[in-house]
Formats: sequence, structure tokens, C-alpha cells
Amino acid sequence: MTPKHWHLALLGTFLLILLWSAIHPRSYFIWNLEVFPAIIGVIVLVAIYPKVKLTMLVYCLIWLHALVLILGGHWTYAEMPLFNWLRDEFGLARNYYDRLGHVMQGFVPAIIAREVFLRNKIVNGRDWLFFIVTCVCLAISAFYEFIEWWVAVSSGTAADDFLATQGDVWDTQWDMFMALCGAIASQLLLARWHGRQLASLRSR
Repeated sequence: MTPKHWHLALLGTFLLILLWSAIHPRSYFIWNLEVFPAIIGVIVLVAIYPKVKLTMLVYCLIWLHALVLILGGHWTYAEMPLFNWLRDEFGLARNYYDRLGHVMQGFVPAIIAREVFLRNKIVNGRDWLFFIVTCVCLAISAFYEFIEWWVAVSSGTAADDFLATQGDVWDTQWDMFMALCGAIASQLLLARWHGRQLASLRSR
């Protein structure tokens, strides 16, 4: 398969899963809130596609992040069935799907930011790149917490499932910490692979 075929496959499967998730979700209010970032992201990618092609790694990571958002929209982050089973089977304190979502909130944007910075020669030096990418991911995570706060204030108890705090008073801090961990892990694990894909993209 050519890169274009892979891109179409990612887009097609995204649309199919999105359509499935819209069928009898736990709450259409929560569904709209959770899947909105994924839909906006795909619209942006499709709009810039004729002029800007990203690495396959970035496209696949965005697809995975979108999947996490869509599943969270369908079941809510506090009631994702697989993580309910893990909670009950291992006697965990809560459904940890929300934590996974916030790890992805750092893990995926880190590689996206890295690609933007490297391709546009915005940051020089590997150490500074690592630091600034991490800061960008923390800023995204903090801004998302603002959005959750604004939704909670405007909609009252209807936003409980969106917040998915599950009674944890430190949930906001945990969310940002998990995004930080995701951003650091992503760069440590994927930087070399990402670098090779960038080099290949430049050569084409």
C-alpha cells in the first residue's frame, strides 16, 4: 500500500468508528464534548492535506488518540466497560480510562509539536526541543482543564460525566501529571523513529 492508501484507510476507519459511537451513546451531550476535538483535528488534517503531508507516525498517533476520545464519548471516561472490568477484577479505586486519555493528551501532541518545530526549524538543539515540546503539552493539558471547568460552570451537574473526577479531589492535578508523563515518554520512546520518518519525508 502506498502512503496515500494508508491515509485513506486511517480516515475511513475513523469515520466508521465515529459513526458507530454516535449510535446510542450514554449521553449525546458528553459524546459531543468528547469527540469534538477529534472531528476538528481530522477536518484540519484533510484541509491541509493537499499542501502538507505529515509523517505516518503522526497520522497513526492521531488516529489512536481519536479512538480514545471516541470511545470515551460513547461510554464516558468513567464507565468504559473494559476499564470497569479491570477495576472490578483487580480491586482498583476507579475506572482508569480517564488516566489513559490524559496520557494520550501528552503522548500524541508531543510528536505533533516535535514535527512542527523540526520541519519549520523553530527550535535548535535537542535539549531545548525536548523541553519546549514538553511545555507545549503541559499548556495543552492545562487549557483542556480550563475547558472542563467552563463546561462544568455553564452546565452544572450535567458535566459530571465529562469531568470524570470519580470523587478524586486531585483529579485535575493527576490529569496534568499524566499528560506530562505521556509527553516525556513519547519523546523518549519515539524520537529516533520520528527522526527517521522525517528524513524519509524530506527525501521524497
